[in-house]
Amino acid sequence: MNPPPFIFDQIHIEVARNASDDFNLFHDKHKWLQITHNPFKGPIVLGFQLNTLIEYQMRLYREAHHEDKVIAENRLRFSNYQMTFINAVRPRMPIYLEIKKTLINTIPHLTLTNRIAMKSDGKTVLLGYKKETPSPLFLAETPLDNLPDLNEIPDRTIVPDTDYFLKRKYMNNGSVKNFLSGSLAEQSDYFDELAQVAHYPEIFPCSLASGALLEKAQLENHDFKLNPMVYTSHEISVDRVYLGYLRNNDSLHILVKQLPESSENTLNHTHIRLRTYHCYGLLENNEVLFRMTMNLVPLKEILKNLGQK
Repeated sequence: MNPPPFIFDQIHIEVARNASDDFNLFHDKHKWLQITHNPFKGPIVLGFQLNTLIEYQMRLYREAHHEDKVIAENRLRFSNYQMTFINAVRPRMPIYLEIKKTLINTIPHLTLTNRIAMKSDGKTVLLGYKKETPSPLFLAETPLDNLPDLNEIPDRTIVPDTDYFLKRKYMNNGSVKNFLSGSLAEQSDYFDELAQVAHYPEIFPCSLASGALLEKAQLENHDFKLNPMVYTSHEISVDRVYLGYLRNNDSLHILVKQLPESSENTLNHTHIRLRTYHCYGLLENNEVLFRMTMNLVPLKEILKNLGQK
């Protein structure tokens, strides 16, 4: 018997975008109409909502197969996601999530891997994998130990002597709960006020980087209506140990570095150049909570490429 589909309503999008301060026009129930040549015919679900749905279903999968104990016993500190977005998800669109059986590798170190596929109406929406590792899979070599005290750097400015744009956010339990609910995840599995339990999910802090990119683009006078950008992929490594430190009102310093566009970095071997961002989430003492690469492309380039086929 096949499991029932997951269905997002518009209210889920509203809750998630408000919780993460994501003002992208693609998710706005009114302003999606203002996007030039918008092919989606309505608002679409946030990429980080889909990631959070995957995070939660993977959590249930790990618990059901007792793999959470394997992760803890072997100190697989990092949770890694590699997700490629193939089609958009709209409200009331039934989607089916397939989690492939866990592959366990022991060389060079213990790793748990699951392939992920999300489909709707017979079409693939998202493909990727989730891996549990003792060290981060993405951007692990980036040196971040020579940064100044980020608490002293003004919000929405460039960190001195670096290429990093800084966006400062503050953790809020209510926003996290709303984002979980908006992502079809059960918030009570993470929060219980009576028992004084508050375990932050992995993806929510990462989702705040989307708003940081939007604010950076806004300061650069980007036209969100005439030149909208869409995500093509996310690569995320989250440190579970530092995630366990997070509490209500904690500050999170989000660093964003935009890489130069290159003919060597294109979408699926087309001529469409990717706009690549490296993003990091640092806690108060510069501990690195997450490392993330986000790839975007202009919507008009995708439409032009489709028109040529």
